[in-house]
Amino acid sequence: SESLVVCDVAEDLVEKLRKFRFRKETNNAAIIMKIDKDKQLVVLDEEHEGISPDELKDELPERQPRYPSFSLTSRKTFIVYSYKYQHADGRVSYPLCFIFSSPVGCKPEQQMMYAGSKNKLVQTAELTKVFEIRNTEDLTEEWLREKLGFFH
Repeated sequence: SESLVVCDVAEDLVEKLRKFRFRKETNNAAIIMKIDKDKQLVVLDEEHEGISPDELKDELPERQPRYPSFSLTSRKTFIVYSYKYQHADGRVSYPLCFIFSSPVGCKPEQQMMYAGSKNKLVQTAELTKVFEIRNTEDLTEEWLREKLGFFH
């Protein structure tokens, strides 16, 4: 049976995540990460400033290839997202969320590699709000607010 591969987190990414936790900016921002299979490392894929959940959704890899002749498999993605939320009483909070995009149709070896590495990444980034999406279309502002417990 295949064993669970747990990938390390790249040193520069660990530092970037630490800085991201304590960032002073007041906009939404995201760090998108992927696994470098050859190095067995979680590495930075993209960074975004001032990005809404809906814009973030558009940055994520497609679930299904548009053309069946291509053997593009759906790609799993790790996202750390800083979300600006204005409460009804005027207070503002900036919850930091870990979103694991796990589209249906990924290769089993890839699924195991990401599943094994997810917890290590969450611990490294010291995140408590961890959500998984199976379909990138689900990533909306309403979904995020509901997951975070903000219903208004």
